[in-house]
Amino acid sequence: MAAVSLSVSTVKPLGDRVFVKVSASEEKTAGGIFLPDTAKEKPQVGEVAQVGPGRRNDDGTRQELEVKVGDKVLYSKYAGTDIKLGGEEYVLLTEKDILAIVS
Repeated sequence: MAAVSLSVSTVKPLGDRVFVKVSASEEKTAGGIFLPDTAKEKPQVGEVAQVGPGRRNDDGTRQELEVKVGDKVLYSKYAGTDIKLGGEEYVLLTEKDILAIVS
C-alpha cells in the first residue's frame, strides 16, 4: 500500500460537504478552574478551510453553498467526521449540519 500525504490544500470536499478547522476548546471555566482533557466538551465552532462545489439539483445544476472559505461557523454538536491532519483537528460536515455563520 502506498503512503498518502494529506494536507488541507489536498483535501477537496465533494458535493455539499464543508471541511472545517475546529477551534480550540476552553482550557478553564469562567470561575478559573482548569479542565482536564477528559472534562472538555467538543467545540462547536470552527473556520471553514475548504468547501465542495455544491449539491446537485434534480435538473443537474449545482446549488452553490452559503458558506465560503474563511467563514467562522457554528455547527451541530455530534455532526460530521473528525479528522486529524498535521496535529490540527478538522471536521468534515454537510452544509445542513452548519447552524450559523458567526461574525
